Amino acid sequence: MKKLPSICPACQSPLNIKRLSCQKCSTEIEGLFELPALAKLSVEDQEFVVQFVRCSGSLKEMARLQKLSYPTVRNQLDNVIEQIKIPENQQ
Repeated sequence: MKKLPSICPACQSPLNIKRLSCQKCSTEIEGLFELPALAKLSVEDQEFVVQFVRCSGSLKEMARLQKLSYPTVRNQLDNVIEQIKIPENQQ
């Protein structure tokens, strides 16, 4: 199955979901739906999050597996955290 794009290939703006469908019964739901926060991340950042969860949240283990320094992995995590933060006026 194809990966869900989050950025418009023409203008680089964020994409929204317009239609959802059930492959089993063909039910369709149409509207304008926002992508979940993790789906808005780049593929690389999504893979980082998956690996982080698989490592039970251990940055030390992430650094070992990626053969990177702990501060580098910490910076990657901080970058992801910054991207998924919800502005206070939207909470």
